[in-house]
Amino acid sequence: MEEYTIALELDMDEMRTIFGQHDSYIAQIEKNLHVSVINRDGVMKIMGEQESCEQAKRLILSLADSMKQGTQIDQQRVNYMLDLSEEGLDLSLDEMDHTCICHTMAGKPVRPKTLGQKKYVDAMKEHMIVFGLGPAGTGKTYLAMAMAITAFKNNEVERIILTRPAIEAGEKLGFLPGDLQSKVDPYLRPLYDALYQIMGAESFLKNMEKGLIEVAPLAYMRGRTLDNAYIILDEAQNTTQAQMKMFLTRIGFGSKVVITGDLSQKDLAEGVRSGLDVATKVLSKVEDIAFCQLTSKDVVRHPLVQKIVKAYEEYEKKENRNSGEDKKRQRTGSGRRNQR
Repeated sequence: MEEYTIALELDMDEMRTIFGQHDSYIAQIEKNLHVSVINRDGVMKIMGEQESCEQAKRLILSLADSMKQGTQIDQQRVNYMLDLSEEGLDLSLDEMDHTCICHTMAGKPVRPKTLGQKKYVDAMKEHMIVFGLGPAGTGKTYLAMAMAITAFKNNEVERIILTRPAIEAGEKLGFLPGDLQSKVDPYLRPLYDALYQIMGAESFLKNMEKGLIEVAPLAYMRGRTLDNAYIILDEAQNTTQAQMKMFLTRIGFGSKVVITGDLSQKDLAEGVRSGLDVATKVLSKVEDIAFCQLTSKDVVRHPLVQKIVKAYEEYEKKENRNSGEDKKRQRTGSGRRNQR
């Protein structure tokens, strides 16, 4: 079969960025799409089967368009575009690239990096209560924090309340020294990290002293009514059914609520049902409550994290399948014994 060739003329900055450091990005494109790509006198040449070359052309031009919109091209972006390309989905991400929630203290724009994240951000804009569900690294908490800070700065809400259940991740930490705040701070550290990055430590501490930003364990929410606030409940998979009901009934007028969690990473005692699990079933048809399910495709941490999440998903599916088959065999065997 005769080799097909496509020539693309890109400027040097686009060419350099799309090839990546040590040609790492273009090597990934070549491997996944089964093409060869070379830079010949400032012209990018794509060689291979016609369909594969056309696919690579669309992907490379989409990356170049994203660069023109000011979007940073990194390994996560290249991998995500490859996933979309291999599934035959639209590679035009203009709407996503134009969505900027806010800027960090370093001036970096905070924007959704995947279509799943874009739907999540849109849901937070349109609904009073949003459940953000998905594995680690999908930006559930960070994007919710960015939306809360933006709403606070725009005077859409009077304060921000961030909370999470104070449960150790599978290990006992014992008695921690210091006052009550010092004891709960380790559980809330991920929330502080996001606040410092987006808002800056000085602004955060000033607003915290005024009571306009509150970071507290979930137990502190009991008995309160939360009006005109942006409330984020993080790690909601570690709430009990009673805690989740208590939290949801605190919500007052003019408030927005985002509840984030990963049902595959529960730290509750054995036999205790997750409040997040119950809430997704009980509230699925309630108006003005949105459920956004993020997946391994929406992981925006190091590419290795995405591979780890996928590997665990496949392993857990296999385990569940094997467990179901074992139970079926046990029931069948029991039925035969009863007949005898």
